[in-house]
Amino acid sequence: MSENTFRKPVRKAVFPVAGLGTRFLPATKAIPKELLPVVDRPLIQYAVDEAREAGIEEFVFVTGRGKTAIVEHFDTAYELEATMTGRGKSLDPLEPTRIQPGNLVTVRQQVPLGLGHAVWCARAVVGNEPFAIFLPDELMYGSPGCMKQMVEAYEEVGGNLVSVLEVPMEEVSSYGVIAPGESRGALTEVKGLVEKPKVAEAPSNKIVSGRYILQPEVMGLLETQGKGAGGEIQLTDSMAKLIGQQPFHAVTFAGRRFDCGSKLGFVEATLAIALDRPDLGDEVRAMAKAMLG
Repeated sequence: MSENTFRKPVRKAVFPVAGLGTRFLPATKAIPKELLPVVDRPLIQYAVDEAREAGIEEFVFVTGRGKTAIVEHFDTAYELEATMTGRGKSLDPLEPTRIQPGNLVTVRQQVPLGLGHAVWCARAVVGNEPFAIFLPDELMYGSPGCMKQMVEAYEEVGGNLVSVLEVPMEEVSSYGVIAPGESRGALTEVKGLVEKPKVAEAPSNKIVSGRYILQPEVMGLLETQGKGAGGEIQLTDSMAKLIGQQPFHAVTFAGRRFDCGSKLGFVEATLAIALDRPDLGDEVRAMAKAMLG
């Protein structure tokens, strides 16, 4: 295969958003967890904004029952816009929620069989193109965004990429970890992937952190893959089979990751982003000092 085979531009992104969000009940009983706001922007919006910054044009949401509000968020709200316009209010806050007609596609994951299965559900839309994956629970905060950093690396090396962060060694057993090869700046060759290793057996402290660029061949591997850890179809298992067959690298994200799948991470993200906002930072800082005083 020619070197350019694995360097087609990344135009599509898959967002697995079918989860039930049980850790946030009762808040997520009627509202998808992806619509919970971090300050004034839902989690899913941060992921879509990051995708757009990286040049992605088509958005594939893998949803489940009761998740239609996610699509509504990116639809035109005629009554709201007419009322706001009539009252002389700016529509600028709604600008990030607009997606070109035809550029948002949803597919259903009828049974919760894991991340690998969710990604496989998007196979017909992805077709024979490389694609990005965003796990919206992981809010990647920085400028340029995580996916933009990855796309820039992809343009250099092609193939498959994962975003990684370095964590204290004692925390590695909670994550997928890479076995690293050669490193150059933020780029590390991936020699292997291990899901939730024991600390003593972990090949590194570089954990996979919710952003991927994968070649379409991974869909064929997911098609026939059996259940792995936790009785689910694990994306890591199929990705590992591409190592040695196609270029595979990790990009160490220059920015911060917030685990918004946990309550503590969600509160941390809200506080950190509020403190970083020019319109809120000073007042939030003063408020926090007063509360902690």
